[in-house]
Amino acid sequence: MPSRFRARRTRTVLIPVLVVVSLVLASTSCATEDDGPRSAAQSFLNGFADHDFAGAASLTTDPQRSRSQLAETWTGLAATSMSASTGRVRIDRDVADVPVTYTWTLPGGRTWEYSANIAMGRSDAGWSVRWKSSAIHPKLGADQQLSLSQTSPPRAAVNESDGSEVMVDGTVVGVSFDAAKAAASGSVSDSAHRLVEVLGPLIPGLNPQVIAERSTAQSDPLPIGRIQTADFDRLRDRLAVPGIVTTDQSVLVPRDPGFAPAVLAKVRDQVAGGLTGASGWRVSVLNPNGLVADVVADEPGKPAPAVLLTLSRSVQDAAQRAVNAVQGKQAMLVAVQASTGKILAIAQNADADRDGLIATAGLYPPGSTFKMVTSAAAFHDKMTEPEAIVPCPGEIQIGERSIPNYDGFSLGAVPLRTAFAHSCNTTFADLASRMGPTDLAHAAAAMGLSAVYDVPGLDVKSGSVPVEPELVPRSEDGFGQGKVLASPLGMALVAAAAASGHAQVPSLIDGRETKVTGPKASLEAEVYQRLRPMMRAVVTEGTATSVAESGEVYGKTGEAEVAGGSHAWFAGYRGDIAFATLIVLGGDSTNSVNVSRDFLNGVPEGYRP
Repeated sequence: MPSRFRARRTRTVLIPVLVVVSLVLASTSCATEDDGPRSAAQSFLNGFADHDFAGAASLTTDPQRSRSQLAETWTGLAATSMSASTGRVRIDRDVADVPVTYTWTLPGGRTWEYSANIAMGRSDAGWSVRWKSSAIHPKLGADQQLSLSQTSPPRAAVNESDGSEVMVDGTVVGVSFDAAKAAASGSVSDSAHRLVEVLGPLIPGLNPQVIAERSTAQSDPLPIGRIQTADFDRLRDRLAVPGIVTTDQSVLVPRDPGFAPAVLAKVRDQVAGGLTGASGWRVSVLNPNGLVADVVADEPGKPAPAVLLTLSRSVQDAAQRAVNAVQGKQAMLVAVQASTGKILAIAQNADADRDGLIATAGLYPPGSTFKMVTSAAAFHDKMTEPEAIVPCPGEIQIGERSIPNYDGFSLGAVPLRTAFAHSCNTTFADLASRMGPTDLAHAAAAMGLSAVYDVPGLDVKSGSVPVEPELVPRSEDGFGQGKVLASPLGMALVAAAAASGHAQVPSLIDGRETKVTGPKASLEAEVYQRLRPMMRAVVTEGTATSVAESGEVYGKTGEAEVAGGSHAWFAGYRGDIAFATLIVLGGDSTNSVNVSRDFLNGVPEGYRP
């Protein structure tokens, strides 16, 4: 019995030992077979990655053709590096397939990864690559090559706050002058003169002598300017002049030429460079003739964030219609959101547009609209209150200056509210004469009138209110006829302060902060609480009754006397819309009140900024 057990145990032990040995031998055999094609494929890939095209090609069955395609691949992709890793090899006697993952680093830090398959064959010399173009990419044909191209990114939209797009991609024609071409076909001077003759009305300031001299002194064509495509089509035959070179150029253009054209011209300069976004890229398979046979990788560009303007189409259109009704004089209107300072509209008629964006950067005597500031200063100093009885004589003597009311009217002793509503110059000259040198400047700064605003996309001058120690000039400042100056935007900000209770910072492009420098000041809430009913009385019983049917409007009229006549002003607010209207040399302030009335009546009912 013991001997039988020993025999069985011996047989039992020997069987697993034989199995283990068999497995080890089989595994070693597999690994050896697998390593042959894998090692040969990896050597080929290493040469390809290291730009050793001759060495890599020598490991293939077609060294000449493979070398050419390997080199063309690097050139076509403009790659900075490549790495490749092999996967599990599939072997069938003397052929094998080696899966490979390529990772290319393309220009701009882009990465392109894909899988391919390398066919291997065994001969007496060992394993080699059975050359096919698909060893580089599975969709690459025999006489084709890979090519990297950059795709233009989508341009971001420029929208107004109501949601519509206001600027779009457009095409203009760029004009330049090539002196060498002009000289080869005739005279540089003659061509320059003909260029100016044709384009002078469209591109002001062209000088034929300057063009001839500058273009001759450089090898590249001299840029002349841009013209609209319609103008080019109209002048095409006349522009067929030796030396004139034209090219189509992509630019940002207004969708509606009548929508705030002067403003959008400034906005375009501000935002054009930031609308392009990130370019996309594409890898194509090209035929020998250069045509695209297939696209094997396509990464779209990333658009830049949309630009949102604070302008409101509803408010802008209403303002534009109102100022366009004024003929023969410069008319402008600026509207802001009273609670935020966001600019809702900047409208100018054609007469005003000829002088640039004067609604935001032009400075004018504000006339009696400045009495809002004078009243605020008086309330701040506890000098008076709306129902206090004040004198309103037809004329008042202050120092050597005799100051009259308009047409010499007199109200006698009346509440300050009444004097404000009927615009008594004498009352406010008297108040200012009794103020300190800094009082008016302090109140103006607190209402946003004398700060320096750096508004992205806009030229801005709010106004200027000096510290005035002299009695007579300070008295003249008190009713807006001294040294004080304001732009329509500046007076709209004063009205916004009256409505909201503090100065607002104007802005035009969401997300682009306005920088503010200059004097800082503040007024107590009760100052504005006293000012508002006086502004309402101007509309209900004073000089702006023609706008009384346009809702609950608060405001102040003004006629600023200047050489040649007087400017007509009206500044105020309704709801959350503060505004200022100016007609240069417009005479009676009622003219500006009526433009403001048309504007307010044109804003959609129930509109809220």
